[in-house]
Amino acid sequence: MSGMWSLLLLWGLAAPCQGLLDTVGTLARIDKDELGRAIQNSLVGGPILQNVLGTVTSVNQGLLGYQGLLGGGGLLGYGGVFGIVGDLSGLRIQELTLPQVSLKLLPGFGVQLSLHTKVGLHGSGPLGGLLQLAAEVNVSSRVALGMSARGKPILILKRCSTLLGHISLLSGLLPAPLFGVVEQTLFKLLPGLLCPVVDSVLGVVNELLGAVLSLVPLGSLGSVEFMLGTLPLISNQYIELDINPIVKSVAGDIIDLPKPPKPPKPIKVPPKEDHTSQVTVPLYLFDTIFGLLQTNGALDADITPELVPSNIPLTTTDLAALAPEALGGLPPGQQLLLSFWVKKAPTVTLQNKKATVSIPADIHVLSYLPAGTPEALLELTGVMTFNAQLAPSATKLHLSLSLERLSVKLASSSAHPFDTSHLEEWLSDVVRVAYVPKLNAGLDVGIPLPKVLNVNFASAVLDIIENAVVLTVAS
Repeated sequence: MSGMWSLLLLWGLAAPCQGLLDTVGTLARIDKDELGRAIQNSLVGGPILQNVLGTVTSVNQGLLGYQGLLGGGGLLGYGGVFGIVGDLSGLRIQELTLPQVSLKLLPGFGVQLSLHTKVGLHGSGPLGGLLQLAAEVNVSSRVALGMSARGKPILILKRCSTLLGHISLLSGLLPAPLFGVVEQTLFKLLPGLLCPVVDSVLGVVNELLGAVLSLVPLGSLGSVEFMLGTLPLISNQYIELDINPIVKSVAGDIIDLPKPPKPPKPIKVPPKEDHTSQVTVPLYLFDTIFGLLQTNGALDADITPELVPSNIPLTTTDLAALAPEALGGLPPGQQLLLSFWVKKAPTVTLQNKKATVSIPADIHVLSYLPAGTPEALLELTGVMTFNAQLAPSATKLHLSLSLERLSVKLASSSAHPFDTSHLEEWLSDVVRVAYVPKLNAGLDVGIPLPKVLNVNFASAVLDIIENAVVLTVAS
């Protein structure tokens, strides 16, 4: 049976929230399985054990051999108490069995982490021949949660002690008196030799926790910086992080977009099932992306006949067939230019398992002469309503839009007022083939997800709730 390292992470924290997110932040719930997997991966794929083993081998130069505790002049060497181990050469730590990780979350308190392993020691026995021992170890550590100068959560080792378990003699001969001395010596030395493994594990976990506070680029729109709103909270199944997204311009200035007239209602986050991790993307981030697109002019577009297929011609002849009053005295057969101007930020709605985006636009219809100056025919005010399809990747939530409906009203015309409803189907076809692709190209930047212990959300299940989208992935 392998030994156990017990690591108690002392996070003196309040009880976790009851499923309500009062801020516009991003809520992340990390399942305890993800934390255990992150630690296990750091031991398997990283150089932690090799580095510690190399340090031990380089500094001890033989725990129990020549120049060691049992060497010449040592406790049991020549000139020592018994003088019977002159032939015992250095007994060194040669291997550390890969620990098996298990952990338990302590609600409102911390994490109890166990690493099961054995220590292998090799040397030469006093009677000659190879001497091999295996020692089971129980290292108990206490770690406090602190904050770095940049506001990152960090785990700080406060106490580390070692309890030596069963020692097995695998090969060689070792007299009983020496066996007891070896046991006492290892009991004194192992804390200083093996506690660096705990430090190294904490270093890996700290890097993963610190990655939450990252700056994610949004292409030409700017960037989003994630900051912790509060200290992590702990339930019996997950660690909860309240993460505030801060939107910045390309120059690095914080962008404070206009707030809605009414404060948003608290987000009621659905309960998390066991062995899953969650991240909640608030309505605020959707509004932010579309607000940036609008202020940058990325939602404006000029649509000419070259941008639409031949089955949707843009000519005065087609316009006259739908609304002859719109032409005035303009002759048929001339090409048209449709100019979309979005002067107000779009409205995003998340509710009832559906995501929709409404974009208000001024639509100018002009006669189009490639070598001349366009002539205004009429101006429409319209609202384009889109269905939003959401798809997660490892680090982002991607959006693509499809037109659901378009409604327009006449704002001004060179002719007499007329019924614009006849134009809506024609304009909808134009929007689908020419405007939507441009819109989706601008949305290709996606909505960034915070980095939480390298959880991959590519296979996450999406749940659209009121004012948020919840991504849930099996651990």
